[in-house]
Amino acid sequence: MSEPSDPNDQFDDIVDTETNRDPDLAVIEAGSRTLRTQGGPPQGDPVPGRPEDPELDKALREVETELSTRWGETKLEPSVKRIAALMDVLGEPQRAYPSIHITGTNGKTSTARMIEALLGAFELRTGRYTSPHVQTITERISLDGAPISAERFVETYQDVKPYVELVDAREEYRLSFFEVLTGMAYAAFADAPVDVAVVEVGMGGTWDATNVIDGSVAVVTPIDLDHTDRLGGTTGEIAGEKSGIIKQGATVILAQQPVDAAQVLLKKAVEADATVAREGMEFGIVSREVAVGGQLLTLRGLGGEYDNVFLPLHGAYQAHNAAVALAAVEAFFGIGAEHARTLDVDTVRRAFAQVASPGRLEIVRSSPTVILDAAHNPHGARATAEGISEAFGFSRLIGVVSTSGDKDAKGLLEAFEPIFAEVVITANSTPRATDVDALAATAVEVFGEDRVVVEPRLDDAIEAAITLAEEEAEYGGAGVLVTGSIFTVGDARLLLRRG
Repeated sequence: MSEPSDPNDQFDDIVDTETNRDPDLAVIEAGSRTLRTQGGPPQGDPVPGRPEDPELDKALREVETELSTRWGETKLEPSVKRIAALMDVLGEPQRAYPSIHITGTNGKTSTARMIEALLGAFELRTGRYTSPHVQTITERISLDGAPISAERFVETYQDVKPYVELVDAREEYRLSFFEVLTGMAYAAFADAPVDVAVVEVGMGGTWDATNVIDGSVAVVTPIDLDHTDRLGGTTGEIAGEKSGIIKQGATVILAQQPVDAAQVLLKKAVEADATVAREGMEFGIVSREVAVGGQLLTLRGLGGEYDNVFLPLHGAYQAHNAAVALAAVEAFFGIGAEHARTLDVDTVRRAFAQVASPGRLEIVRSSPTVILDAAHNPHGARATAEGISEAFGFSRLIGVVSTSGDKDAKGLLEAFEPIFAEVVITANSTPRATDVDALAATAVEVFGEDRVVVEPRLDDAIEAAITLAEEEAEYGGAGVLVTGSIFTVGDARLLLRRG
């Protein structure tokens, strides 16, 4: 009998393979393992509902109303001047703790949640700032792995409001909705206080409101075309904007990237004298196997190998997010630089086994299975389609789609066309939703008239999709995927009584 091969030799072979191919290709595959973990997803819904106390709900709605009078997240004046002024009058709260800063096109929120879970498992008090929210605005600011309470959200707003008004009076433009929320998050983290903040950019990087922190670790998830009117028409141009979060002497964790984006990011890292770790080179996925309720991973981190890691999320892209999150946390602890060791593998397993990512291939109903996914651009839609095909054996899948008006709806629909038997076109509750007739016309171009149904109301659309799914699904192999926008997912969650 031959001797078993050394895992390190196996990973060296993977690195050789990855070195000689484009860095944005498919998941690293190197064999499979048997499920040997007892972990499972967290209990309960990680997304908060409205406050049950009528007075508190009224106070929260008043804050939301005041915030809504400001520039929304789609109206930008690319500068950190106003948020820097707010930080100054607040006493620089963002300097009170170290930060891990996350940019990229897709996967930012899931990666942030995984980083948060890992840090929390190692007994660090965390603050997490992500956007947009699925259902409730309080989701955006989390402490110790959970959204802050409505009461604390209102209190934080009232605390910073006088300083916001002071900056408003001084500047040419008032602080935007996103800038005020960013200031609230940084203030809440300092007040807690947290040991580390995990911060997701809103858009881009260089001029994003979050970019008044000096992240000791800068994470760049996969870059693709999105917000091209503001960030650039190529992935390289977009990478130029996103590279703005790379600070002097930081450690940069790079997910697999298109070649032009990787070149821009590496150049910026050299200019900032930053240390770089690249997926497929310094870290990556050694093996990945579909398992009941998720997937089983062997990850190669900066310090070594972590086997039997159960991740209760579906899709190869979530495995990539897990590899990036692990490397980011290792870098935060100095592993791969100051320390040549791994993190405690049992703690890592426990952390990943508890990760939840609402609105990302999230099952919210059975018979037929209804899945919610916040894919909103072609890159994200392709990843979702692959995840659905891999994890679910649907004999008939119906799509329910509402997109935002500034997105590439045709590209998104084309990504889903191979897996949808039919698609129901609808609208979510936001003013940004694509006009139903315009979206339907695009869907007819992609699917043909016979495969397109139009239901302007989302509740009617979901009901129609469930009916269509059940029509030819004698053995229960039918499914419905609600997608196209985080706002669509949030509305669907409320309708399906998950909140």
